[in-house]
Amino acid sequence: MFINGEKITSVNRDRARLTTTLVFQRTTLFSTSVYKNIAYGLKLRGLPQKQVRRSAEKALAKVKLEGYEDRPAKNLSGGEQQRVSLARALALQTPILLLDEPTANLDPKSASIIEEVIRQANRQRDAIVIIATHNVFQADRTSGKAAFLANGKIIAVGTIDEILGRKPEIRAKFSRLENLFSGISEILEEGTSKITIDDEIAIECASRQTGRITVFIRPEDIILSKESFKSSARNVFKGKIVEISDQGSLVKLKVDAGKQFTAQITKRSFSELGMKVGSQIYLTFKASSVQVA
Repeated sequence: MFINGEKITSVNRDRARLTTTLVFQRTTLFSTSVYKNIAYGLKLRGLPQKQVRRSAEKALAKVKLEGYEDRPAKNLSGGEQQRVSLARALALQTPILLLDEPTANLDPKSASIIEEVIRQANRQRDAIVIIATHNVFQADRTSGKAAFLANGKIIAVGTIDEILGRKPEIRAKFSRLENLFSGISEILEEGTSKITIDDEIAIECASRQTGRITVFIRPEDIILSKESFKSSARNVFKGKIVEISDQGSLVKLKVDAGKQFTAQITKRSFSELGMKVGSQIYLTFKASSVQVA
């Protein structure tokens, strides 16, 4: 569990009596418009109609869904629905906001927007934000402090760097993350960096750094295709599928492309590509998708 801002134990008694808003990992919306979903809780509080409209529009702007008020909420994509759910929580302006894996299985655009909303809430002290996530890099990007839990107990509290620095057992656990690579980085003339991994492959990254660094690519940020295609993405590798894992509505694939990459796609995309173990496949991902660990 990762904690933004002040410690929960420091919340004064008056604030603790106020309500807490929870955003679930699996989005639950009413079968009505986006606006009515967000306005529902505000109307229950007896707020004037103009204030309800103003609060709803402000919340939608934060999650970059301006103009979506009249759209049927359940016709939106999964990422957009989660952003509506977050907007509904933000509109209530409760002093504590709980987020349970808010970006799990979302498209990169929606995940990035939700992370930015969390950062803004933290900077502006709009609320105490608590986010539960298994993604240590997301925790580092969005949180001021982190609490690591194991077997139901908190085993470490501090910044991500502090915890990984003094807890080798935690560092060892996260060293086994998928698509985590270390190499030598050099800045290119174009302004990006090239990270050479064990003299075997080179990954281009939007971050400008030199020396040895560790980078991470989310499995959902990797595009799979049978043939190489023209795009703005700076990283394209040809590889062979070595493992396929059914994850319900999703499929994870391990691909040997000089280094082993893990990619995640929907079951529908997997069926359309007609892939199997041993199939040749292209991996494509943007330099901006390469995150410095």
